[in-house]
Amino acid sequence: MKKEKGQPLELWVANHLQPGIEFRFEEVDHDGQRLILLTIPAAATAPVEFDRTAYLRIGSATPRLSDHPERLRALWSKLQPYAWETGVAAQFLSGDDVLARLNYANYFDLTGQPLPDNRQGIFDKLLADRLIQKDVSDRWNITNLGAILYAKKLSDFGPSVERKGVRFVAYAGTGRADDVSHRQDGQRGYAAGFQGLVDYIDGLLPRNELIGKAFREERPLYPSIAIRELIANALIHQDMTITGAGPLIELFSDRMEITNPGPLVSPDRFLDSPPRSRNEALASLMRRMKLCEEQGTGIDKVISAVELHQLPPPDFRMEGDAVRVVLFAPRRFADMTPEEAVRACYQHAALKYVGGQKMTNATLRERLGIDDQNAAQASRVIRATLDAGLIRPADAERPRAGYVPSWA
Repeated sequence: MKKEKGQPLELWVANHLQPGIEFRFEEVDHDGQRLILLTIPAAATAPVEFDRTAYLRIGSATPRLSDHPERLRALWSKLQPYAWETGVAAQFLSGDDVLARLNYANYFDLTGQPLPDNRQGIFDKLLADRLIQKDVSDRWNITNLGAILYAKKLSDFGPSVERKGVRFVAYAGTGRADDVSHRQDGQRGYAAGFQGLVDYIDGLLPRNELIGKAFREERPLYPSIAIRELIANALIHQDMTITGAGPLIELFSDRMEITNPGPLVSPDRFLDSPPRSRNEALASLMRRMKLCEEQGTGIDKVISAVELHQLPPPDFRMEGDAVRVVLFAPRRFADMTPEEAVRACYQHAALKYVGGQKMTNATLRERLGIDDQNAAQASRVIRATLDAGLIRPADAERPRAGYVPSWA
C-alpha cells in the first residue's frame, strides 16, 4: 500500500478532506490489464474541499471552485434544497402563545409598517413573511426564521435555536487567558437585539481624539460601520445547520474578532464574489429592516472604513468550520508586520478595482499614511504583493500605470 508522509494513502487523503466522504480504491481487471479505480461519491451536503479548497473539473483543468462563482451558486442550490429558515421552531401554539413569544411590535416597527388594530391583521403580516405557519384547529407554528429574528427569549425555542444567540466576550488583555471584563449571551432574536448589541459594544470601546482644522472630535477605536456590517454578515452568512454553534464577538485590548460557523466563500474573494447567503429569507428581512447594507456592499464598506481610519487591514480567516474576521486597533505603518502591509496592499487594490479604478503608488501611500518623500516604502510593499501573486499590473506594457488584484 502506497504511503504519504508515513501514513497509508487513503488515511492521508481522508485527513485532508472536508466534509469526509467514503471514497475507495479498487483493483479491477480490464481486458487483461490491472487497473486501480478510484471511486468518489457525489457531494451530498457541501462541496468537498482538499486542504480547505474546493476544486471543479472543466475539461482537463481543475481550477478552484471559488474562481467560478456562477458554478458555486448552482452547486449550492442543488446541495441545499432544505432551507433552515422554513423549519419549525415551535408548533401547535395558540394565538396568545405566538404573540407572547414573538416581539411582533418590533417586527412592524423595523419593517416600517403600521401595527394593525386587530389580531387577524397581525397574523396575516407574520404569515406573509413566513415568520409563522398555520397548523390545525386554529393553532400556529413559529418558524426558525420568526424565532431567530423576533424571539423575546431564544430559550423559549429549545437548544437548536437558543445556541444561535450572539455571544459577546470582552477580555482585559490581549488573550483569552486574561480576565473577562464583560460578557453577554444574547437571549433575544437578532432583529430585536441587533441595535442594542451594537450600542452595547460601542459603549465599551475606547475613544481616540481626532484634532481637525477647527475642532476636536472623538472617534471610537473601530469604525462603527465596520462593526455593524461584520456582525450583520456573521448573522446572515452562518451555517444554521451546524449544531451547538452561533456567532461569537470577542473584544481584546488590541483587536476585535467576529466568528461565525460555516464558510461559504474563500475569504480572499469576499470583496468580489457575487453576493449569496445560505439564509436568503433572513438576509432579505434584515435588509428590509436596514440592519445591514444592500447585497454585495457590506465588505466593501468595511474595507473602505478601515482605510479611511488608516487601521491595519482586517484579517479574514477560515478556521475549522468557521470564518473569523479580525479588526485591529490603530497602528502606524511602521508598526505593521510585512504580512499586514501585503494584505493592506491587496485589499486596497481589490477595493479600487471593484470601484472601477486602479491602485497606484500614490493611492497606496495615502492608504498607509506614508509621506510622499518615502514613496520607495510603498514600492517595496507593492513588489512584495506582486511576488505573493496577489496583484498584477493592469497593463503589462506599462506596469507603473496601476495595479489590479490577480483575479481581475
